[in-house]
Amino acid sequence: MPVVEKPTETQTAYQRVRQAILAEELLPGQRLVEKELAERFGLGRAAIRTALARLEQEGLVKSEPFRGATVRAIDEAEAVEILEARAALESLAARYAARKATPEQVRHLEDILQRMQARYEAGDLLGMSELNSELHQRLLEIAGHRTAARLIESLRAQNVRHQFRTILVPGRSRRSLEEHRRIVQAVAAHDEEKAAQAMLEHLSQVAEALRQAAASDRSKPNPEEA
Repeated sequence: MPVVEKPTETQTAYQRVRQAILAEELLPGQRLVEKELAERFGLGRAAIRTALARLEQEGLVKSEPFRGATVRAIDEAEAVEILEARAALESLAARYAARKATPEQVRHLEDILQRMQARYEAGDLLGMSELNSELHQRLLEIAGHRTAARLIESLRAQNVRHQFRTILVPGRSRRSLEEHRRIVQAVAAHDEEKAAQAMLEHLSQVAEALRQAAASDRSKPNPEEA
């Protein structure tokens, strides 16, 4: 029976702080004080310090002179850039997935797609969005491109606060479902070119939906000015 290695204190600190940021328990702009985080998570300050340095490299934390570390805020313009970078990397991953996918892996993708359809028909857009993420993750696993997977994971983490905004754009969920269906069909057919193009088009449309959501937010009157 294989021995499961226990994570080090530094690894635990990294995972706990990262998850708190992604779950918005730690908000953009919030100061990250080593002593407070160490007490909160029951870990040593040295482990917290190392974790914050790693999270800064990933773009989730910002360190400034005289202010220390804070949760880095990502605006709409940068969020769109992140999606554009993801599009390039995930289209590569889709190409690899189309090359490598086994019949069993294709069935798993089709099952996720069916569950997405059911969530859409039930009006559960949040549930559909979660399955969307599961489908993208499964494609990465099938692709087996470790470098792309590592970079994509970092980009997704930076963009997590914006990922649910696009589902509120009218008609976006229906179009997203069709885009994912084209990706899965291309992977099932082992058509590398179509799979790559379908993924590129999908994430380009997500970026456009985010632009629309941001423009809609800007057009709303400010209650303080009303």
